[in-house]
Amino acid sequence: MSQLLSERILNMATSATLAMAAKARELKTEGKDIIGLSLGEPDFNTPDFIKDAAKKAIDENYNSYTPVDGYGDLKKSICNKFKRDNGLNYETNQIVVSTGAKQSIANAIQVLVNPGDDVLLVGPYWVSYFAIVMLAEGNPIEIRSDISSDFKITPLQLENSITKKTKLVIINSPNNPSGSVYTEKEFLELSKVLEKYPEIYILSDEIYEHINYGVPHFSFAKIPSMFERTITVNGLAKAFAMTGWRIGYIGAPRWIARACTKMQGQITSGANCIAQRATIAALEAPTSKIKYMVDEFKERRKLIIDLLSQIKGIKLNQPMGAFYVFPDISHFFGKTLKNKKINTASDLAIFLLEESHVATVSGDAFGSPRNIRISYAASKEQIKKAISRIKSALEN
Repeated sequence: MSQLLSERILNMATSATLAMAAKARELKTEGKDIIGLSLGEPDFNTPDFIKDAAKKAIDENYNSYTPVDGYGDLKKSICNKFKRDNGLNYETNQIVVSTGAKQSIANAIQVLVNPGDDVLLVGPYWVSYFAIVMLAEGNPIEIRSDISSDFKITPLQLENSITKKTKLVIINSPNNPSGSVYTEKEFLELSKVLEKYPEIYILSDEIYEHINYGVPHFSFAKIPSMFERTITVNGLAKAFAMTGWRIGYIGAPRWIARACTKMQGQITSGANCIAQRATIAALEAPTSKIKYMVDEFKERRKLIIDLLSQIKGIKLNQPMGAFYVFPDISHFFGKTLKNKKINTASDLAIFLLEESHVATVSGDAFGSPRNIRISYAASKEQIKKAISRIKSALEN
């Protein structure tokens, strides 16, 4: 029956991260002992003070449709958060609350990108950027980086990628999948290029903002010349362990915020009422409330790097944010492991799933065909067990 489906959906790639997670779940139901290191999901519970706020909202009978762009008092809390954490001064009419940061990103791309527009994806990039740009009939243009540059692009690379058709640049720091964090100096150097092209806009995805290990987070919109051209995207999923609550938001120029509200009004309308009330509690709390999670991720980062560095052929850097390592595994290309030929990162990810029962994600989907993404949002015991299995599979 696929011939009855639209070309739009037939041409759309399945999310690589979700596909690997689905495959892992399938093997688990078959009785396999699968260790899932493929999803970008904290393994902590949502903090109690946030859950208490949600329970209070239920008891106070929050159950009606919400404003399309979010509750007014939540938008005020978001403005306060932007000012406190990022030095950004937004008004409430510049804020749009959505059903997850993914919808925030989709809204922004849909309202800005016309068919044929080029959208620059600063690599490595989150898997869904590419598909969302394609859905808007834009042209996703990859600007690739690799482990030798700490997965960061140079101003010259950015300059050389810009054409008359370029409409949008998408930047993600701290980065998924690499964990790299751009410094203020590095962003200022990129902004000098963009200052020459006032017709180009920037989408800055900052969902991993609070999960960093020493490099201070810097918002691209804090650069004065970029503020009126930047859509700042954030949310609650990663830092507050609220992936299933599905709340994201943007701070943007008023005309873009209005357009995103119009788009959202025809797709999902307002985000969940209970989740919005809980989000107020999360955003108004000091970041010290979630420090225990970041501290634990930092310990796990050291553990997984120490263990992976013992495996011959794996090339690593030290990520400064998020909860992923993104090793270069091209050493194994062309080799045969346990009678299976490895030619690509996808081959290796499938091999590790089938042979080691460890779920990872191929770097192909992130614009990095020499790498695989391994999440350390798992217990230390699981990490030790998973890397031991990987070592055994790759070295024997």
